[in-house]
Amino acid sequence: MSDKTLDRVLTLELVRVTERAAVAASYLIGRGNEKEADQAAVDAMRTELNQLNIDGEVVIGEGERDEAPMLYIGEKIGTGKGPKVDIALDPLEGTTLTAKGQADALTTIAMAEKGSLLNAPDVYMQKIAIGPGCPEGIISLEEDPDKNVIELGKALNKPIEQITVCVLDRPRHDNLIETLRSVGSKVKLIQDGDIAGVIHTTEKATGIDMYMGIGGAPEGVLAAAALRCIGGQMQTKLVLEDQEKKDRASKLGIKDVDKIYNLDDMVGGDALFAATGVTNGSILSGIKIDEGIWTNTLVMRSSSKTVRWITAHHQNIDKFNSTE
Repeated sequence: MSDKTLDRVLTLELVRVTERAAVAASYLIGRGNEKEADQAAVDAMRTELNQLNIDGEVVIGEGERDEAPMLYIGEKIGTGKGPKVDIALDPLEGTTLTAKGQADALTTIAMAEKGSLLNAPDVYMQKIAIGPGCPEGIISLEEDPDKNVIELGKALNKPIEQITVCVLDRPRHDNLIETLRSVGSKVKLIQDGDIAGVIHTTEKATGIDMYMGIGGAPEGVLAAAALRCIGGQMQTKLVLEDQEKKDRASKLGIKDVDKIYNLDDMVGGDALFAATGVTNGSILSGIKIDEGIWTNTLVMRSSSKTVRWITAHHQNIDKFNSTE
């Protein structure tokens, strides 16, 4: 696959994909129906993806084939006439956030050369991530949480009391939260959306230095694609607590169930990542309807480390309902 193909064609095409999904989901903001919001985003994303001149395969999607009618793992995407690519997607990261009208709901997608994305099952994944600018290897899932915070403080030349760790607000994280606070660090709790949580570590304006905790494995791969493009470090480990989950992982080619994955293990080669805001958030503005439709999208590429923030005003809103 040539750099020209990835850069000049697919980068902007991915923007259109996430824009369309975000617009579709936006009509369900605050309406209390998570499934309907998610389905609207799925339908819109799939329609736009299938217009692309790619020979794509979903490796991270809405579930395994018997669980999801659309955008399932293994589904072929695109016209089949272009480059062979792996696709990871979350048509609506933050279904609950959207249904409740809360912040930081996104539509996200990553694309990479064939065989470059970790084909992870839809299980939990332990994660730790930081943004760019630190020496390699200062975070580790094999170390205790307090040790990771201390090492990050040293690397950033910041006292522990000024380190903020982003954590999903879940009962499973009670001990983690207690440990982080006991060592003196601040904890930013989020209700949903751990892709956004990881990306927060790359933006100084968010005030978040580290992401830590257990979330979905598919979201982990998407977050890794973003970090691969923008810079940072991440380690993950699949949570496979029973034989059924281990068997599912094995079917997807996972041989070492105890493996700790680094960024390059999850996303290799050249990769693209795009996200469009559905609701207003700390990274992206949500969909705004005002004499047309306004969208705010983040799109980036790993090989060039180019990050683009695109605010678009769509005056022809009928295009979002077109199948062509």
